[in-house]
This record gives sequence, C-alpha cells and structure tokens, in this order.
Amino acid sequence: MSNQDHLYIHNVNDGTPHYNDVVLNSFRKLQVVTRIYDEPVSRGAGLRVAIYQAQADWGEGAAGKNIQRLELAVQKAKAYGTQLLLFPELYLQGYTHDPESAKETSETCDGPSITRCREVACDNNIGLVVPYGERVDKADGKSAFYDSIAVIGENGDLFDSYRKTHLYGQQERDNWDVGDSDFPVHRFFDFPVGVINCYECEFPELVRILALKGAKLIVGPTAADTYYRLPSGDRSRVPYPDTAKIMFPGHAYANNLFFAYANRCGYEERDGDVWHYRGNSAVYGPHGDEIVRAQNEQDTLLVTDCVPCFYGMTHPAPDYFYLKDRRPELYQQLVSKEAKFLKTRDNNINEKTDLNAGDFRYP
Repeated sequence: MSNQDHLYIHNVNDGTPHYNDVVLNSFRKLQVVTRIYDEPVSRGAGLRVAIYQAQADWGEGAAGKNIQRLELAVQKAKAYGTQLLLFPELYLQGYTHDPESAKETSETCDGPSITRCREVACDNNIGLVVPYGERVDKADGKSAFYDSIAVIGENGDLFDSYRKTHLYGQQERDNWDVGDSDFPVHRFFDFPVGVINCYECEFPELVRILALKGAKLIVGPTAADTYYRLPSGDRSRVPYPDTAKIMFPGHAYANNLFFAYANRCGYEERDGDVWHYRGNSAVYGPHGDEIVRAQNEQDTLLVTDCVPCFYGMTHPAPDYFYLKDRRPELYQQLVSKEAKFLKTRDNNINEKTDLNAGDFRYP
C-alpha cells in the first residue's frame, strides 16, 4: 500500500482543508493540461516542456517507487512530444527529512536511481530534471550530503548534479550541506536552459546570472508548502506566500525568458507530522504571461511550448531592454557581504549571523 493511501490529516485549526476520501482520491488522478502548437518547432528555436506535479512516495523504499512513477510520467509526456520533463524538489526520496534520514536515503550521482533515470532519458530521447538527495564520498572517508538536481540530457548524459546553493530555514541547513556552482546553462535539443532549486527561485540575482549566460528557459523544482513546522516545534500560523504568483512572472519579464516552476502537491508525512504542499506549478512567458498552470491540489502533467521568437520585445523601443541597458559598474554594492536588515519584528535580527553555519534560528 502506498503512503498516500493511508495518509491522514491532523485535526488542527491551521487552515489545512479537510477532504473526504472521494475528493482526495480524485486529486491523485493525473490530469493533463496542455498548451502546445499544432506543429513542432525547429530544433534550437524552442522546446516542448512538461512538468510532473504529483504527490510522490516518501519514507522507506520511496526512491524505487518514484522511479517507477517517473517511467510512467515519461511515457505520458512523450505521447505529447515532450522534450524536457521536470520533477519537483527532492522527488526521489521525498522532501521531509531529519539529518539521519537525509543521510540514509541519499545516493551518489552514479548510484542506481540516477543511473536508471539516465537510461530512461536515453531510451525515450527526452531530457530529465530529477531532484534527489545526493551523497558525495570524499577522499578522507567522510561524506557530504546535498539537496541536488540531476540534469540529464536527451542522450542520457549527466550534464550536472546541481547542488542547492541557498538553503531555506533551519531544517534544510540541518539536513544538507551548502552547495556551490558557477550556474551553467545546459542545452536540451540545442535550446539553452538554466536550473535553480526551490528557495533559489526567489533570488533575482541567480535568474539574472543565468539570463546573462544565455538561458532562455529557467526551471525551478520546488517543495513549497502552505503551513509547515517551525524549528521551535510549532506549526506556522500563516501560510508561506505563493511566490510563484508574486515573483516568477517578474523574473520572466525582467530577463526576457521562460520560467518553469515544478512544485510538489498533496501531502507528505514524517514522525506524525503532515506537510501540505501548495502545487500551483506553472510556466511563465517572456512577457510575464502565465502560459499554463496546475491546480493547487491536483496531480497534473503540464505540457507547453517555449518559443522565444513568438514573443516581441517587452518595451516599445526595440533597441532598448533590461539586459542590454544594465550598468554593471554601478552594481558593486550587490555583492557586499554586509546586509543591514531592517527591524521588522519585536526581536532584533543579528546582522552577524552566518546563515550557512547551521546556527540560524527564527526570532
């Protein structure tokens, strides 16, 4: 029996909706939402992209079950001519971990799960973006553990195992090491794509770096929930804002590119606690337009075409646009290590806190 078949929802007044079994089961039936052109676009001029938003398995044996689900998703996506298929953050092993389970379930990038994903990509001539918990064994006998994304080309090549560089909150800092990257741009079917991970989607600096390096599509696997457990043990009293609607259309517009947001949906359970994911996966166009979107609760396969030449410039004057009109000589303050936080709560924020040192706590 799959985890989601016996999932229960706590009877707490935190805003989480309560559904009967008929409704819950309907959410687990995969819907397909498409917005595609009736003729394929020429190689390199665009890309047909799909997002698999679904409640995946977690806990013991999750990776094997989610690989099987991935293979079925690939078959469905290929039926619509998909060239690149995206999965949500930590898709293989599940998002919710403590430090012990994060270590126990992580695999190397040449381990059985990613090896199988590469075989599936090659057999089906499809690019895959597969997030997973990665273990990196070092020469000194120790290991590091990362919230990673396997970026797999249509020929099965492992372009990158991208390790999350900006970790969110104390739980992620407890579970994972901080990654490092020069933010490469990868080519799927000769189309330039950049990859960032969840919380990183909220940093315009990363989107701009990838745009300057030539990306015309940025993909962001995510595990954005509504209410969640704080390090204090209390559940949050207000939901996390839906940054997909707030920020990502602006990212696409400001950088004249497509932005694909692949979020988890449904529920996940650990140690008696339940995470309720937001869903709302979407693809935005270079004019900040919403091209296609999934509902918040529904398992969904989104399929759409990203074709830059079908969009005009964002401003009336054709020779002037954001990337061209930048003045980098004025932007040195953006790389300052000092951040003078405003006092917005009753407690002062310690400006000297090293957010990557593992000692960060919510005030």
